[in-house]
This record gives sequence, C-alpha cells and structure tokens, in this order.
Amino acid sequence: MIDSDNPIPYHLQIKEIIAKEIVTGTYKDRIPSERDLMERFSVSRTTIREAITHLVNDGMLKKVHGKGTFISQKTPVHEWLNSLNSLTETIIKMGMKPGSKLLHMGVMNKNDVISDMLNVDLVFHIQRLRTADSVPIAIEDHFYPMNIGVELTKYDLETTPIYDLLENELEIEMEEAEQFISSKTAHKEEALNLDVPDGSNVLCVERLITNSAGAAIEYYSSIFRPDMYVFRVKTKRKRANTTYFL
Repeated sequence: MIDSDNPIPYHLQIKEIIAKEIVTGTYKDRIPSERDLMERFSVSRTTIREAITHLVNDGMLKKVHGKGTFISQKTPVHEWLNSLNSLTETIIKMGMKPGSKLLHMGVMNKNDVISDMLNVDLVFHIQRLRTADSVPIAIEDHFYPMNIGVELTKYDLETTPIYDLLENELEIEMEEAEQFISSKTAHKEEALNLDVPDGSNVLCVERLITNSAGAAIEYYSSIFRPDMYVFRVKTKRKRANTTYFL
C-alpha cells in the first residue's frame, strides 16, 4: 500500500507498486480498472490516471480506446544508475532471459579519442547485439587495451557475461565508472539489428570504467531501444545552509 509518510507523491508510489506487480506476473494481460485501483489505494481518479500515464510512457502499459489498459507484450528493462552493473545482470534482475549475438571482434582502426581515453596505442573492439527474452534491446560496443581484449577472445562471448570474465577469470578490478546518456538517430544497420524503423531515435550510453588506481579498464558505448529500456535514478535533496535572495 501507499505510505502517507513518504514524501514521494502518491501517483509515483502507485506507479512503482503496479510496475513491480507487472514484472512479477501478478496480472495476465491487463491491469485492474481505474475504479478498482481507486478503491484499493483510496485515492482519486486523477491520481490513478497520473500513475497509469507514467507506466504508459515507460512502455509497460498501453491504452486501448474503449477496452481498457493492457500490459505491453514487451516489458522494457529498467536499470538503476546507482551501481555499476552489466546489462546481463540488469536483465536477470528483471526476471528476463539475457542473450548475446557477437557482431564484431578484433583490433579496431586507429581512433585517437578512444586510444587517449584508454591510454593505449592499439584498441581491441567487441560489438554485440543484446536481447531480453529474445527481443533486441541494445547494441553494445566494448573497447579494451589489447592485452585485455586478446584474453577475452579465449571465451564464448555469446554465452558468458564479459564483466564476469573480467572480474573472475582475468581478475581485473573495476572500481568506478563515469557515464553519459544522450540520444541520436539510428542508422540503417543499427535499426535493422534492433528491429526498429530506419531513422528511429535511440538512447546512447557512454561509460569509462577505471580501477582503484584510476587506470582505464574499458570504454563502453551502446545504443538502446527507448521503448525497451528505462534508466532510473533516485536522488535526495540536501538542504542548503545558505539563504538565497532572488
């Protein structure tokens, strides 16, 4: 139930409750009616509609005029940005089955920007198409110093999570990452792999992972289907001691 002492607005609390119930399979194909939800949560119709609108915008629900609100056949993956997780870990936490298809692996053509970020002359490139429950959701590009990349070629990168290999097999420490999120238009080949119309907008993620000494381990660049991936973050506001005057 919703928590009246929680500063989070009721409609967002209700949204989170319904989202969890969708992911865990509480509902088969549609959620309860607005009236049923109003009675359950003891809130107004407006509050329920706001919660549903958020779920529709996140791709978890779809409205059918005259029939009701239904669960989308393709539930998007939700990633919390407060920890450094692999895509495989994120998909599994959603209760979905991760998949990978190797698109490219080898020494990349000279790229001064990536070489400078990794502080190396030669860069090893791995590109994979990622799926969740067999639905394409992302194209991942991993860039490594040559010594790391060559070691990774010894493993099946379509069945084994790369970060598991780095930490457990190669004993490489990954301490922290700086991440950037933006958007762009997918080109023809990207759209084909992601099963979206040519020219569709996609989410872009860039990330540089370093160890505790500050040395670069991996530069990561990926694109995500916006209907199949949601980035989430929870923040707290700290009250300032300074008074500002406008």
